[in-house]
Amino acid sequence: MLWALFALLLVVAGMFGWQHWQAREQQQRSLAEQQRTALDARVDTLLQAQRAQAQRLQQAEATNRVLRDELLGIGQRAALLEDSVSKLADPDRHGAQSLRLDEIELLLGIGQQRLRLDDDIDGARRALALAAPLLDGLDDPAYLNLRQTLAQEQAALQALGADPRIHANALLERIADGIAGSAPPQPAPSLREPWYQRLPGRLVHRQPTASAGLQQRPDRDAALAALQVEFSLARAAVERRDTAGFHNALTRIDGWLQRLLAGSAGLPQKRRLLAELQAMPLRMESPLAGTSLQQLRALRGK
Repeated sequence: MLWALFALLLVVAGMFGWQHWQAREQQQRSLAEQQRTALDARVDTLLQAQRAQAQRLQQAEATNRVLRDELLGIGQRAALLEDSVSKLADPDRHGAQSLRLDEIELLLGIGQQRLRLDDDIDGARRALALAAPLLDGLDDPAYLNLRQTLAQEQAALQALGADPRIHANALLERIADGIAGSAPPQPAPSLREPWYQRLPGRLVHRQPTASAGLQQRPDRDAALAALQVEFSLARAAVERRDTAGFHNALTRIDGWLQRLLAGSAGLPQKRRLLAELQAMPLRMESPLAGTSLQQLRALRGK
């Protein structure tokens, strides 16, 4: 009986010990799982902190780069300000700039005089072309608007095109060309006319009318000389831009052409050229002429 009881106690003790060992193992596994979970959470926290730290470092680097660029810009502006102050403090600068402004004003005045007094468009263009680089050489920002005004005035003068006197003289040459050697057509007597119809023409001299043109050589020579005089008067009026005198000369030229070239095939073409000359202006006006000179004088307090 004792051995059976002892064996039973051993079995009970073994079962109890095994259960206790199982509970202890379960508790250790649970604790290890909790520690691993806590460790993973800690690692995630550290990774997030590391990423946040790297982002802050990138932001700090970008901020430093911006600050460095701003410092460089401030240094450049300071250098420019120092250079400007040194230039303003230079007594020779004002004298040189004043002399350059006097030269610019002189050229602009010459351009205005050439255009308004002499109607010399090319001369005005050349004067403004000489003034433009001198004005560009000034570093004073007060003359920036003046540069733009001068550029607009130059563009307006260029838009006027060529001097109309050149075209007018060319048309006069085309009209005068070939007149001296031309002769009005002579009516040929018909060979079929009987002798008694041709007899009055031999006995009576018939003077042609004005519409029939000038037939006699002395009359034609006198008319050609008068026509050359009218052409000379027309060219002189073109050079003076005398519109009234030019039109009067063209009217007289038209009258002589109708008498010298009556019945000629070239008369209509020459009369069309005369009509073109009658409608052609001899003067060209620029709406911006003199604006840059006025603006320069206003800036200089004149």
